[in-house]
Amino acid sequence: MIAQLTGLVASRAEATCVIDVGGVGYLVHASTPCLAALAAPPEPVTVLTELQVREDAFTLFGFADASERDWFRLLTTVQGVGGRVALNILSVLPPAALAAAIAGSDKARLGQASGVGPKLAARLITELRDKTGALATVPGGARLPAPAGGSAELLSALTNLGYRRPEAEAALARIATFLPEDAGFDARLRAALRELAPR
Repeated sequence: MIAQLTGLVASRAEATCVIDVGGVGYLVHASTPCLAALAAPPEPVTVLTELQVREDAFTLFGFADASERDWFRLLTTVQGVGGRVALNILSVLPPAALAAAIAGSDKARLGQASGVGPKLAARLITELRDKTGALATVPGGARLPAPAGGSAELLSALTNLGYRRPEAEAALARIATFLPEDAGFDARLRAALRELAPR
């Protein structure tokens, strides 16, 4: 098992990169966030990896952090989700947003990923809803912090403002990754509204 590569970024493409390790170039398939985090060639880099072995191919997948790799492993346990589809999902939904989409049964959000239709989105929700709590959802493998007190009130406030519950839950999950646990109601509401604002 190849769990990590440390070398030089030889090249980057839309969904892959080549990491030069001691003169050997490893083709690594990676998510959009992972590729965006890589230094420009030929800078040194360390990439966490997962090797998938098939009868006709050995495919190496790369990740920005342990959380992303854990989610990749979980996603590929679902029938119909291969390595490429799992990367497509992680490219549009980082771990915290993915956890929120599954918890909120947000099939539309999951369907934003290439290769995920309504049936597969429903299967992801059904099969993974009870498994996501044990996963890391923030960089570095840390657990997603529990929401500070008042999360129910925040959710109610956001839905009363017209946001759909899954959208509001996803925003609260995202702000939990960067706001201190003792942040007040007003600060959390402002941060959530910024997350929900059109990009």
